[in-house]
Amino acid sequence: MTPADQRILLNLARESVEAAALGKPIPLLPSDDVITRPGGAFVTLKIRGRLRGCIGHFSGIGSLGATVRSMAREATLSDPRFIAVSPDEIKNITIEISVLSPMERIDANDVVPGVHGLYIRRGSRAGTLLPQVASEEGWNRETFLKHTCLKAGLPPEAYLEKGTEILSYTAEVFSETTV
Repeated sequence: MTPADQRILLNLARESVEAAALGKPIPLLPSDDVITRPGGAFVTLKIRGRLRGCIGHFSGIGSLGATVRSMAREATLSDPRFIAVSPDEIKNITIEISVLSPMERIDANDVVPGVHGLYIRRGSRAGTLLPQVASEEGWNRETFLKHTCLKAGLPPEAYLEKGTEILSYTAEVFSETTV
């Protein structure tokens, strides 16, 4: 993805966050190629480096642009870990986008922290952590796997148990501070 493509997506996410926090209609999708291509993405909101919201969709919802617009809105209003972003917070929000590759099954021994994102599921429980989380937290493979299990509501060692599925993906990650 070119820096210009990244800026287009970040601008769309910014407009979507602002519209959501201010109760305004969602922005129209531009017609740029990066907007119309298919793809999954997560939109992460931070204030002074601390998580403020993060929502994503693995396969996308129609187009990459529609996915980014929708996930930005959801991260602003509907991340269950936080109350909705207030209009006063908008100026302090930094937006990060993770454009995702398709998921593939992976053996726990092949997980590379900082390269792979993880999606772990067993039964009705599932959880994911983006690739950059392991790097940001300084986690090794085992710690990353355990924290992904915990995020799924599973015991930390569940990744070792029969019936637990481990999937990985990669992400092209960019933010307002890097583009």
